[in-house]
This record gives sequence, C-alpha cells and structure tokens, in this order.
Amino acid sequence: MSLKLGVPSKGRLMDKTFDWFARIGVRLSRTGSDREYAGAVEGIDGVSLVLLSAGEIPRELAAGRLHLGVTGTDLVREKLPLWKSQVEEVAPLGFGRADLVIAVPRAWVDVDMLDDLDAVAAAFRARHGHRLRIATKYHRLVREFLVAGGVADFALVDSQGATEGTVKNETAEAIADITSTGETLRANHLKILSDGLILRSQATLWRSLVARWGEAERQAMAELTARLEARR
Repeated sequence: MSLKLGVPSKGRLMDKTFDWFARIGVRLSRTGSDREYAGAVEGIDGVSLVLLSAGEIPRELAAGRLHLGVTGTDLVREKLPLWKSQVEEVAPLGFGRADLVIAVPRAWVDVDMLDDLDAVAAAFRARHGHRLRIATKYHRLVREFLVAGGVADFALVDSQGATEGTVKNETAEAIADITSTGETLRANHLKILSDGLILRSQATLWRSLVARWGEAERQAMAELTARLEARR
C-alpha cells in the first residue's frame, strides 16, 4: 500500500504544485506522454502520484480513493456539501488565488450591495414575469450566499464557458464567478458588488478524513508533515 497523492494533471496549477513540493524535497514528475496520466514521486518513500483534473480531486478525497490532494478551496466547498467531515486542510500553497464574487452590469449605477440586487430582482420579476438570471459554475455556494444575504427572485443558470460574457450575450442579467484581478470583469462592463465577495480561494493541500490509513500511509504522512514543519 502507499499514500495516494492527487494533483492537477496539467497547466500552471500542475507546474506550480510540482514546484511547491520540490521546495520541501519531494520531486513529482509526469511520466509518459501528455495523454498519459501517470506520474512518479522521488524523495519520500511510500507515496504514489495520481494525476487528475482539479475538479475531480474533491470527489476522490471524499470517496477515500485519495489520501491527499491539491485543489482549490472553491472546488472543495462547492462539490462537497459536507466537506468538514470529509477533508481537512493540511497547508495553503500560496498560489492559484482567486475570489468568487457577484458581479452586475456597470450600467446599474444604483446597484452596489446585495440589498440593491434584491430590489432589482423583485422589480425585474414584476416587469418580465421571470426571475433575474445569475450565471455561474458554483451553484451551491452562490445560492447559499444569496439566500443568507436576503436576495430573492433570482434563478441560477449554469455556465461552463466564459461566464463573464453571458450578460453581453443576454443569457443572464448578472454573474457569480472566480476572478483574480478583475480585469476580465471590467472588460465585459461588469462591477463587483461591494458586499459581493462569496469566498477567497487558493490552491490547498487537503487530507481525506475517510480514506483508509494503514501504517505505510501514516509513516509517509508523518515524513511529509515533518518536512512541512521544517519549512515553516
């Protein structure tokens, strides 16, 4: 048996994860071609590398098929309704930072807060006969945030592409999406509500609370923990 470590399988998130582990003396590498999701671990015994999409890692941690995994705070909290009983944070990695926010058209000059959005949503439904549409990939987090903020008369519409373009394309009236600099929102004539921050996210190393931890896995985790403590 070995400790199974899941990391993103491609792109900057994979590269930065490899770099982060290298700084604690653990070398992760991809083996084979870009189409093969195989990897190797050097510098620590009893660890095997599993390459997955960042969106799959929360599910695999919650199922106990991974012992550790690197993925965003946003994905864990969106995909795992009971995340506190399924995973725990080991270490924030300091990259992949982004905010999940509510944004509305800049032309809505009188809309700056959630209370304003609630008033607009009520007026929109009275005028058009259907709820104000908010495009997002994060249905659970956004719904919980809006309901807690007292916003009613909204409907979440799924957006798996360029969420920022849905307002311009008239498939939604507002959006809830991840942003790191806000430049894409501004380019699409959108503004973030002053109290519209839902979640601050970053790449994080998570530990599964439901995976089976034998002696080999516990020893590998203890070695990894010692290296993390030494780096702090």
